Amino acid sequence: MEEFTAPSHPELVEIFTQKYGKDQDLGWSPALRRKFDYFNPDDVYEALLSKAVNEHTQWLDVGCGRNIFPSNPKLSKELAERAKLLVGIDPDETLNDNPYVHEKVLGTLEDLDSSRHFDLVTMRMVAEHVADPETLLRSLAKLTVPGGLVFVYTVYKYSPVPLVTNLVPFKMHNPVKRVLWGTEPADTFPTCFRMNTRETLANLFSSNGFSEQLFLRLDDCRTFSGYKALAYTELSVRKALNAIGLRYPEYCLVGVYRKGEP
Repeated sequence: MEEFTAPSHPELVEIFTQKYGKDQDLGWSPALRRKFDYFNPDDVYEALLSKAVNEHTQWLDVGCGRNIFPSNPKLSKELAERAKLLVGIDPDETLNDNPYVHEKVLGTLEDLDSSRHFDLVTMRMVAEHVADPETLLRSLAKLTVPGGLVFVYTVYKYSPVPLVTNLVPFKMHNPVKRVLWGTEPADTFPTCFRMNTRETLANLFSSNGFSEQLFLRLDDCRTFSGYKALAYTELSVRKALNAIGLRYPEYCLVGVYRKGEP
């Protein structure tokens, strides 16, 4: 079975250009990231999915809400048209606003007919909201075909922003997110971070018949991305830390897990 690999630098540049335009047309924020040769976690996740989806793909997007890739509508449309089937499932009514999925299921994985099977399942920024990971994994195991892939893209439990999130009352989450990133209240949900480390994910998936195919830790320099001086500082600190072999403290996780043969 073919090994699934991380996107190459040219593949990342291709996704970046599709999203933001050519270098001479970039706004200040993407231009700054290009100067530092930095691709944010969304860019990497989107490049991974672009490699995974083909004309035969039966794709289940879990917790997708109103978007597949909120920062990349062009790729959302392209991959939705490329896939043989794209089912979106979410208990939140924002799913009704999703223009990309072929079929919408307003509910949880347990509500989905277990006789249905998918060769690609994606969970973009969902894991941090899952209160019962064991039940979720049992459902994933039933719905994924042998050899199928599950992608988990989430925040790392012990990064600074999640640690602060745990200390701040939920009613304050959206006001803070709105100031930093312009987030709407409808897109803010309670978090519990019960499957947000590599070890936890590996244990959950291996106990349900999956093996880890790829795992990435992606530096996340987006906390102050809306403010030019602070964004420059974030990227500079990352560059300095990486130069001496240290990791930037804020990062996301991407894990790719393959269902084993029965």
